[in-house]
Parts: sequence; C-alpha cells; structure tokens
Amino acid sequence: MKRTAPLLAAATIIALSLSACGSSGSPTSPSASGGTTAATGDTLKKVKDSGVLTVGTEGTYRPFSYHEGSELTGYDVEVIEAVGEKMGVEVKFQETQWDAIFAGLDAGRFDVIANQVSINPEREEKYLFTQPYTVSTGVVVTKSDNTDITYFDTLKGKTTAQSLTSNFYETAKDAGANVEPVEGWAQSITLLKQGRVDATVNDKLTFLDAQKTNPDDSIKIAAESDQKSESAVALRKDSTELAKAIDTALDELRADGELTKISEKYFGEDVSK
Repeated sequence: MKRTAPLLAAATIIALSLSACGSSGSPTSPSASGGTTAATGDTLKKVKDSGVLTVGTEGTYRPFSYHEGSELTGYDVEVIEAVGEKMGVEVKFQETQWDAIFAGLDAGRFDVIANQVSINPEREEKYLFTQPYTVSTGVVVTKSDNTDITYFDTLKGKTTAQSLTSNFYETAKDAGANVEPVEGWAQSITLLKQGRVDATVNDKLTFLDAQKTNPDDSIKIAAESDQKSESAVALRKDSTELAKAIDTALDELRADGELTKISEKYFGEDVSK
C-alpha cells in the first residue's frame, strides 16, 4: 500500500492509489518493472530439495520489512517466516531496493517477494500472486473534534496536507480539497494538529502503524473508502506449485490465529482480511 458522482470518483481514485503500496518509507511506490520470467523449472521442488525459501524484501520499509539493530523484522518478515515454518523450510532474505526487486525475481535471485506488493491488473499480467495477507483502505484523517468531514466528498473546499508524489494528492484534489504540499505523514499530522489544515488522506495502515507506535487521541479516521487494496506474495509465472504451497500455509496460519496475532502486534487490529 495505496479510490459515487463525486463519491464514486473519490472511491475509484483511492482504489488506484492504494494499488501502489510497497515503496521505501511510503505506502505508495513505482510500478513493477520487468516481467520476463527466469527459466527456473519446478520452483517448489527446488525449495523443498534445498530446504530454503529465498525471499526478496527491502529491509527499509517500516513496519513491514525493516531492521531493529542488526535484526531484520516487520509484518511481512514475520508472515513469510511463519509460512516457511508451515512449509518446513528455512526462509532466507535477500534485501533489495524496491526499484530492482522485480528484476531480481525475474532473474531468479529469489523465489518470491514479500514486501507489501499490491495486487493490480498490470502486475497480474506479469506475475503470480498468492492469496492476500494484507488488506487496506484509503482513509481521511482529521482532528478528533472535527464533525464537518464525514466522507471524501465532504473534503470539497477544505484544506488537506498531502505529499505531491503520492496518489493521495490526486484523491484530495479530485474531491475538491485545497492541498497543502508536505513531505509525508509526520508533517501532515503536525499541520493537522496545529489547525493549519483540516485533514489528510492516506493509507489506513499508515494511520494504524502511527497509532500503534505513538497513540494519539487528538486525531481520528473520519472517513474510510469502500475500496480495498490487497497485498500478497509475488512469484514468477512458472511458480504455480509454490504459490499453492504458500496459500496452504497461509490458510493454516489464518485457521490457527497466527496471522491475526502478527497483525495485532504491528497494527493493533487484524489487517490480514
């Protein structure tokens, strides 16, 4: 992670914006590059024979894949490690910048990507996806005492704080808001709490992460999109059997409550469904 008359338009744009999750330091990121699959044969057999599932991830994308000291951790990291445990294989990470991560998958440097890769039609043409393990929406965040903003269309004439490089900038503009440019979430919330803007539009996961890390009852989610963005493990098109095995592991993790446990650890609620 990533949009009715004005209501439908806002919801449609948010859906589009949420499809770009996965960049370092931001819920949005560039489109996937590459798409030519490496000739790796039976990927599941290779994984089982070696006993290792090699995973591409950034390692700089909090709270999904990041370092605490020398240890790689995060929501995506713990999910794919739990998948590996269910499959009976070791998980080995290859840390890679987002701009090169799909090229690394194409070249066979790793078997899968676990890095908040949102499912969208463009990527589905080039890559195979497991079932989603993260579900998010676009939200409008306001001060807790705000009663004027109740959905995206009520942003008309209001001022929002948005990064100009984020698709949420377009969401706010198309809803009729006046946009105050900022560098990111932290600056948006500072301006909001100072009363210099009325709201900010962002990914719900960003809000939940911030509230989990630094709880703040002076802000709230005032509106939430009906459109959902889903993120999953990405694989090469020739990795059908491996994708099935990961899906089976994810089903087991849902059934035994482990996905919920990992979600609540990082976000304070279950974002896996």
